[in-house]
Amino acid sequence: MRLHRLTVTAFGPFGATQHIDFDELSAAGLFLLHGPTGAGKTSILDAVCYALYGTVPGARQGSGLTLRSDHAEPGTPTEVMLDLTVGGRRLEITRRPEQPRPKKRGTGVTREKAYSALREHKDGHWQGLSRSHQEIGEEIKQLLGMSQEQFCQVVLLPQGDFARFLRAEDAARGKLLGKLFDTGRFAAVEAHLAELRRAAEKQVTTGDERLLALGHRMRQAAADPSLPEVGTPAPATVVPPRAASVPAQRAAEPPLAPGAPGLAEAVLEWAALARSNARERRDIAAAAARAAEEAHRAAREEADAVRERDRLQRRHADARQRALALEEWREETRRVRERLDRARAAETVAPVLELRERVERAHRDAVTAEARARRDLPAEHADSGSETLAALERRLHEELGSLAGARRAEQRAAEIAAERAALERDARLDEDTLTDTADWLAGWETRRAAHEQRVETAREAATRAARLEGELAPARQRLGAAVERDRLAGQVEDAEERLRGARERANEAREHWLDLKERRLLGFAAELAAELGPGEACKVCGSTEHPDPARTAADHVDRTDEERALETSRRADAAREETDRRLHTLREALAAATAAAGTATVADLAAAAEDVLRAFTEARDAGSGAHAAREALERAEREYELRREERQAAQLRSSARTAHRERLDAQLAALEEELAQARGGAATVAQRATLLERQLTSLAEAAETVRAAQDAATRLKEADARLADAAYRAGFDTPEGAAGALLTAAEQRELQHRLDRWQREETEVAAQLADPAAADAAALPPADPQAAQEAADTATRALQRAFAEDAAARTRCTELDRLSAQATADAHRLAPLREEHHRVASLASLAAGTSADNERKMRLESYVLAARLEQVAAAATARLQRMSGGRYTLVHSDQRTGGRGRSGLGLHVIDSWTGSERDTATLSGGETFFASLSLALGLADVVTDEAGGMRLDTLFIDEGFGSLDEQTLDEVLDVLDSLRERDRTVGIVSHVADLRQRVPAQLQVVKDRTGSAVRHRTAALSG
Repeated sequence: MRLHRLTVTAFGPFGATQHIDFDELSAAGLFLLHGPTGAGKTSILDAVCYALYGTVPGARQGSGLTLRSDHAEPGTPTEVMLDLTVGGRRLEITRRPEQPRPKKRGTGVTREKAYSALREHKDGHWQGLSRSHQEIGEEIKQLLGMSQEQFCQVVLLPQGDFARFLRAEDAARGKLLGKLFDTGRFAAVEAHLAELRRAAEKQVTTGDERLLALGHRMRQAAADPSLPEVGTPAPATVVPPRAASVPAQRAAEPPLAPGAPGLAEAVLEWAALARSNARERRDIAAAAARAAEEAHRAAREEADAVRERDRLQRRHADARQRALALEEWREETRRVRERLDRARAAETVAPVLELRERVERAHRDAVTAEARARRDLPAEHADSGSETLAALERRLHEELGSLAGARRAEQRAAEIAAERAALERDARLDEDTLTDTADWLAGWETRRAAHEQRVETAREAATRAARLEGELAPARQRLGAAVERDRLAGQVEDAEERLRGARERANEAREHWLDLKERRLLGFAAELAAELGPGEACKVCGSTEHPDPARTAADHVDRTDEERALETSRRADAAREETDRRLHTLREALAAATAAAGTATVADLAAAAEDVLRAFTEARDAGSGAHAAREALERAEREYELRREERQAAQLRSSARTAHRERLDAQLAALEEELAQARGGAATVAQRATLLERQLTSLAEAAETVRAAQDAATRLKEADARLADAAYRAGFDTPEGAAGALLTAAEQRELQHRLDRWQREETEVAAQLADPAAADAAALPPADPQAAQEAADTATRALQRAFAEDAAARTRCTELDRLSAQATADAHRLAPLREEHHRVASLASLAAGTSADNERKMRLESYVLAARLEQVAAAATARLQRMSGGRYTLVHSDQRTGGRGRSGLGLHVIDSWTGSERDTATLSGGETFFASLSLALGLADVVTDEAGGMRLDTLFIDEGFGSLDEQTLDEVLDVLDSLRERDRTVGIVSHVADLRQRVPAQLQVVKDRTGSAVRHRTAALSG
């Protein structure tokens, strides 16, 4: 893969379109990408990744809106275009994220969807291939042969990540390698084996739990406390249940748990013992049931005989008592029968009595109504007869009919009066309208001028607010830059002070190490002499005789002291370099903030920003009323037209109203003259008619009540005659005697029922006294049914208990047989599952690194990654030895991390100067850099081979060169220069100033207030 050109527009810090020609930069094979902090160096790498994969790497990955530059014009779209060669094909990728853009019509913004396009250069021109995000992503991934994460690791080479990778724990290192080499399938195999083990274990456990559950169900069914716990291994000799000691059997051995060996055999053996005990108890219960049944039959027959004798004795005694009571009530029965006969004779007179009572009530009501009606008549007609009252009624009817025409005339007069009053109200309203409109129209010109002045003032304020809003953002930016400038100035002073202290501590530590090294060299002879022994050859001269070996001085320095001092010196140098880097970063940030803020103070800039904000707020508030002012002017103009129309309409209505009022006055005078005659002294015709209607009603009621009273008196005389005749025929001397003999139907039924009960009682008592069985029983001694019943109940309970025990024993045997058969079937079905679980569990433990057969406790995925790590270490060592002058070699270590830890993904470095193998965490800052760089380059080679051998002609290396001394920097640059073999290009991203002298081809990123820009510098230009 080779990059040719990159074009970015409104992307990240780049507000305008920027073109980057990688072909020009690649001419020298090695180029430098540099610029101040925050200028956008990393954004160039983000743009390459975004063009290829549609997303940016690392923490900046997010929605498309975060990619748009804040410096871009609203109408400029965010776009990235990359021209590259991959897999022998020249391609061009264009991508635009989802972003806002101004609407083409009206105001505001709209959302523009994401856009992607892929073209290929064939036959001298570009041909479009696809505009689908998914298709382009799949095409690029297949051509590169690696995912976005792999691409970022092997092409962009973030050095900070590899320094952490170099010193990371095995778990963190394995997580990254697993993503790069896609070893998820091996982890999936581990997970699948673990899932198979859990499934098999679950099947075995479920089967054992089912067996135990069946055993507990059998124990419940057996209901035998002498049996041991279910699952307890049976002793060699089984004791019969009645001779066994229950606590001793239970305490024999503890029950087995699910999954334990021999559980099925223990449950089946226990089931056989339970079935044997149950059958013995069943036979005993059957014999007891037969004996209880015979005793129950005898007790029941005896209780039945005693109850029958008691019933006959009580029946005979009760009959004798009832016969005595009948004799005492015989005279009362005769009187009741006579009373009932007189009541039946009086029933023939009852209808006539009721008729006479109704006629008498009607006569009284008619007389009362006549007296009440006559009180309402005038005095001259209070004693008149019915004919006179009828004549008066007819005359009033005629007079009432003559008032119909007068009522219509009175209604018309009221309507005319109401209409005339409405005309008066309308006239007053029109006069008010004319007065109001005249006043309002007189001040119209003044109001219109005031509204037009408000509109003009608001328009000028809105224009001023728009201008001030453009000045507000720069003022705030300068204020923020000034605050940041003052804050960074203080931090720079603190950092300079810390750097001075770090330099002093580094110099002291180095002098201390050099002093110890010199003292050790002076006492090295004594150190060699300490290793000599009788007969051993000297390492210096080879002699086996040692007449006068050197002695160790009191202040002798050994190798441990020297190495400890050297390590202290290295740590002090690393701390000094880190403090220097931090100071350099702070100085660059301070320069940028000073350039943005100038020399003005924070107070001056804050006051200026506040003045602009206050002026903007005032202008904005004043300009916000422009729309309201225009609407007020439009409303005033509409009201002016409305007022003019109202005045014209009021004038027309007033002219027409005068003629109408004169016509109504003439009609009202004529009607009033006609109504005066018809009212006859009343206030209205309606009152006159109401008075006549009341008089007519009184006359009609009085005439009707007089006729009704005369008819009621006649009917009363006829009813008295019929009542006297009916009482005589029924055998009564007077009607009052017949009325006194009457009884209600309920009273007659009650008397008849009493007679019927007495008659039935006599019949039943005679029959009972004549029964020979009752007479014979009465001659015997009194019976005791309660004692006989208690004896029968006792026998019944004994029979029920015997039957229940017999049924329970039979059911127990049947249930135990069924559960035992089920347990036998489950045990046979569980045997192959148990074997399968043992086999799968062994394989899963081996793959997971927990098996005793896995000596190093290495997981399957870790085993595969360890092989990849060996390849990476070998590829990295080829460059590391050159960078370190042949001193260091990276090796993979599979040692276990602790007593119980696992092994597999360790990284060690072999120091050829000392011949020792040690952890990579002991490397210094500069050593860590070129070791991590070698590791990154080696990992890139291995991942590339893993992805199919795709040729990577363009690489980027991000930072870390500041920790190298001059000699090591030359060696690292030589190694990077060797990467240009076969036309490979390497881009270095760094702040180190020395690299600008060593690398002629450069791409500089500069920043200012309008956004960042790129500048090319090649070897020809630098010369």
